[in-house]
Amino acid sequence: MRFKLDENLPREAATLFTEAGHEAITVIEQGLAGAAAEAIHAVCLQEKRALVTLDIGFADIRRYAPEEHSGIIVLHPRSQDRTRIISAIENVLKTLTAEVVEGRLWIVEETRIRIRLGCPR
Repeated sequence: MRFKLDENLPREAATLFTEAGHEAITVIEQGLAGAAAEAIHAVCLQEKRALVTLDIGFADIRRYAPEEHSGIIVLHPRSQDRTRIISAIENVLKTLTAEVVEGRLWIVEETRIRIRLGCPR
């Protein structure tokens, strides 16, 4: 799978995705650091990449309809320290073997992953 990792994630996040066999590029690597959420979303749509972020704003299905993108994974740990974020990413990578990301919104909490399917239009 192809992923874009938001600038709010630790550097090693991309390495974890790559080591798990996925293609991962960061917002920073593409010179999009500080870009508006809409700009990042547009690039993800163009590149057909799922976005991984801590930005809860991407969980707004009215603005980012799940059926219109390659997937959005919002990490939502109790605190945003490096250890909890890495743990959330490891949970995502384990779940990717059994669940689809494309056309879905994943909210990744510490003890569960909620997956919202897109609605047909």
